Amino acid sequence: MTSGTALERWEPVIGIEVHCQLKTASKMFCGCSTAYDGAPPNSHCCPVCLGLPGALPVINRHAVELVLATGAALGASTPEATRWDRKNYFYPDLPKGYQISQYDLPLASHGRLTVETAGGPVTIGITRAHLEEDTAKLVHAPGPDGRPLSLVDFNRSGAPLMEIVTDPDVRSAEAARAYAEELQLLLRTVGASDADMERGQMRVEANVSIRRRGTEAFGTRIEVKNMNSFRSVERAVAHEVERQAGILESGGTLSLETRGWSDDRGATYRMRGKETSEDYRYFPEPDLPPLRISPAWLAEVAAAMPELPAARRARFEAELGLSPYDARVLVADREAGALLEATLAAGPGIAPKAVANWITGEVLRLRNAGQLAHAPAPAELAALIRVVDDGTISRANAKAVLEEHAASGAPVAAIIERSGLRQISDAGALVAVADDVIAANPAAVADVRAGKDQAVKFLVGQVMKATRGQANAAAAEAALRERLGLTGGPS
Repeated sequence: MTSGTALERWEPVIGIEVHCQLKTASKMFCGCSTAYDGAPPNSHCCPVCLGLPGALPVINRHAVELVLATGAALGASTPEATRWDRKNYFYPDLPKGYQISQYDLPLASHGRLTVETAGGPVTIGITRAHLEEDTAKLVHAPGPDGRPLSLVDFNRSGAPLMEIVTDPDVRSAEAARAYAEELQLLLRTVGASDADMERGQMRVEANVSIRRRGTEAFGTRIEVKNMNSFRSVERAVAHEVERQAGILESGGTLSLETRGWSDDRGATYRMRGKETSEDYRYFPEPDLPPLRISPAWLAEVAAAMPELPAARRARFEAELGLSPYDARVLVADREAGALLEATLAAGPGIAPKAVANWITGEVLRLRNAGQLAHAPAPAELAALIRVVDDGTISRANAKAVLEEHAASGAPVAAIIERSGLRQISDAGALVAVADDVIAANPAAVADVRAGKDQAVKFLVGQVMKATRGQANAAAAEAALRERLGLTGGPS
């Protein structure tokens, strides 16, 4: 492990590459369905995605539009015309021996994305976002004789893939994770991809180097792969920065290479020497014409753009008065954010903070616990908040009502009536209960008379217990103090 002092002498310089599967019905250059998740191997392929001789590609218009939308969301620029290139390399999962991609004329370039870190906002430049086709998938398994065997499943071959590459602007493992999280949210918001890392729909790679603080020249770049979660991204980048600093501090040298990340060992490992663009021998794809992007087409894409995450967070804070934390949580979860706005629309006058608290505290708790058989109806959630605010039921009982509503879908009012959960707020109505509690707890009463005011809280709890939580806590305390002859109101 490298000392903190050593890391103070070295500055991380990190670039992030993200590949995401685009949300289209068919593949990039053929009509094969992209609904291959869970399908039998090699059941979603044709001569085009198998790379058979004579098969010609046809561009998927929707895939292009999803990249254009992503570029617009990133503030990137789009050329008047772009072209396709062949990226040549040989691997068993690449049937043609080359990948149709884009090289020097990407669909989007020179964008930016701002992320929040503990040290404040960080703006990361986006070098490019371009389209390409995905490779097939290698499946490693023991053969009939028990020896290792590698099989090829071409279902994924030719699926539309967007690659987004940042400038070398990332300076910490925390910022690398924040960028990956914010980009996933952006991709989901514009509808470009589900970007599920666990399902391989979003793959994050980091190019990590370090340099002496105060210097401008870049160090030796090392690519880190196989990071399957946001936590892995942060851990892998932090480990690689420390590993490189340790080697350089001890007088060693670094070589250009690709390393994998082992989550179990918490360490990177060498995979192979790193290729450069020259190794891929790019040249224009002869089977596809240049693609022209008209201003009208770009305007059409921009007109369909939804509210972006950063703008929505700012609106939640400025117009609804939510805290930055609440805004981040609600914008990061599309269902939660939609429920917030629908509940406020269904319940005019309800405080946005109260709605936010119920959603982030209770609704998400029930969902995460698998207890949300019925999504809360906005009007019913609004009604529940109102009856808590006006003292009809206690907050504790309101949680039970919400649980029942989530389980059965029954209206809030019906659950309250059926369960007899209306709050008792009249101090006079609580006198008999207060007398019973005083009689049953002489030790606590003695503590109260001895000046131990905390004992009053215990007695209030006993009243709440006796009334199954229906007593208003302030009214219960007032009744107890009155029966005990205490001066002053509730503490």
